[in-house]
Amino acid sequence: MRDYPRIVVAPPGPKAREIVARQDRWASTSYPKEYPLVIARGERAMVEDVDGNRYLDFMAGIAVASTGYGHPKVIRAIQEAAAKFLHICGSDFYFESFAALCERLAALAPGPSKKRVFLSNSGTEAVEGAIKLARHSTGRPAVIAFLGAFHGRTYGGLSLTASKAIHRAGFAPFLPEVHHVPYGYRYRCDYCRGEPACTMRCVTAIEDELFAKKVDPQSVAAVFVEPIQGEGGYVVPPPGYLTALRELCDRHSILLVCDEVQSGVGRTGKMFACEHEAVEPDILLSAKGLGSGMPIGAIIAKESIMRWRPGAHGSTFGGNPVCCAAALATLDVVEHELLPNVPTLGERLLAGARRLEAKYATIGEVRGRGLMVGVEFVKDRATREPAPEIPPGLTERAFRRGLLLLGAGKSTLRLAPPLVVDEQDVDTALAIIDQCLAEMID
Repeated sequence: MRDYPRIVVAPPGPKAREIVARQDRWASTSYPKEYPLVIARGERAMVEDVDGNRYLDFMAGIAVASTGYGHPKVIRAIQEAAAKFLHICGSDFYFESFAALCERLAALAPGPSKKRVFLSNSGTEAVEGAIKLARHSTGRPAVIAFLGAFHGRTYGGLSLTASKAIHRAGFAPFLPEVHHVPYGYRYRCDYCRGEPACTMRCVTAIEDELFAKKVDPQSVAAVFVEPIQGEGGYVVPPPGYLTALRELCDRHSILLVCDEVQSGVGRTGKMFACEHEAVEPDILLSAKGLGSGMPIGAIIAKESIMRWRPGAHGSTFGGNPVCCAAALATLDVVEHELLPNVPTLGERLLAGARRLEAKYATIGEVRGRGLMVGVEFVKDRATREPAPEIPPGLTERAFRRGLLLLGAGKSTLRLAPPLVVDEQDVDTALAIIDQCLAEMID
């Protein structure tokens, strides 16, 4: 018998309310809280709050808790590393776990080219470094990104981001020479939504429209793309999309940068999502699930590209020894224990979500790969008008029933549990979502 989900006091309970009030009194007003979860501890896919409520987690701290909460191998690696030394700057000095993690990530990255690795504190810092690297390597200024993209909130990452206006409001001017084009969002494609099959016009239009009318392709350093858009709505592009982008970049000597901050480290059933099309990016970015919650990110680039001189880029805390230990242990656990199960669990999750789609007309589309699944809600299936009020209402109801969820995009529910979930967890989550939707629709 599972001891979760288990609600013993209506959340937020008295202890949670006290902490919420305390934090809200002192913390920055910029934090966009989803619901009043006050975590005390976690184990595998279970989260317990300060009042003793236990939740089934299907958002993993925004796809961060790849190995769940408190995986013994990851905890042991962190403890052993912390007992030796907490920090020395990896930009200026050497230590074994830094070398080992660079070697491991270079070997895991898709494609035959030899890779080199820069370790950062986070995903957005990896994006910032990749912008610098792309411009430095090519000598070109322009960058292409996609509508619906999320690449972080620092200025370079924010300049590429185009998922919600609130992220950018009040912060202009942004990085110059960033050009946004439509993503391969088949369900809402302006080019071929009404066609019987994808025409890949969203890719060819980059040459026919952007390059022909606005920017010379010889001025473009890189195309930054999420193999599956995260904050944009867990959007899975049509088959062949990444391959078409790879071919476009090759025609114009443009670098292809795959931002796998959310989709990488086993989440889609492969170590990196771009492997589903056997695409080798010039630069690949990782973070979130890489450290099981410890702050670490990585820029993994072809050696032919990562040739900048010593001092051209650095980071005081990037590749911290404790974080490196956590990342190495995480990669071991994901690669050898969890990854083989993700495709099967993902199929179960997708099948269950599609049964809900057949039951509730407000679900317009279910899409995903592995344990990265999006459920998009609409007011009307014929018009596909988004129903942005449903995901927040659903996540709030699920929270009070003991299931942790998050929205994504304008009207999508994201399902991104820790990779340690099992069949019972998947079925439990789907049952709670079903109950919540029945209440909302009735």
